[in-house]
Amino acid sequence: MRTLAQQALVEDGAPVDTVLSLSVYPRRKIVRLALDSALTAGRRGAHWYSTHHALARALSRTTGVTVHTYVYDPQEYEEVLAFGRGQHVGGERLCYDTVDLPECVDGEFDDAAFARMQARWPLGHLAWVFGVERELLLQLHQMKPTRLSLQDSGPELSLEHLLHGIAA
Repeated sequence: MRTLAQQALVEDGAPVDTVLSLSVYPRRKIVRLALDSALTAGRRGAHWYSTHHALARALSRTTGVTVHTYVYDPQEYEEVLAFGRGQHVGGERLCYDTVDLPECVDGEFDDAAFARMQARWPLGHLAWVFGVERELLLQLHQMKPTRLSLQDSGPELSLEHLLHGIAA
């Protein structure tokens, strides 16, 4: 896993002090991998992730599973991309300024109608695919992660080994 992430860092031009952050939602077997550095923090980081997919491509190629990436900028857009066998295989971006909002009731949005609308947006659809609520995907970054230094030259750790240590 470390070697794969190190190669992705080089390909995407990330700083050498970048750390791999791994969080797991075991009930639905959802794994969140993130490259953490000054370059990937905050809104600027969201935009960085929108164009740097080396880790997702590599993981999809080596594991044989579809890897989904998502970007959430609450002020601008949300985007979901899918990678299979190392190739981009689908995805969608929704810019919030293009959304027609539901009718107002007494000057306020109908929260239920807005939630139904968000369920059809890219992150809502990905949540449906995973069998979770959209809010859970938006909160994955707040789960306590396991952080893996990518500068170490210690023994290679398999993704299965890392997941077993977290889920246990």
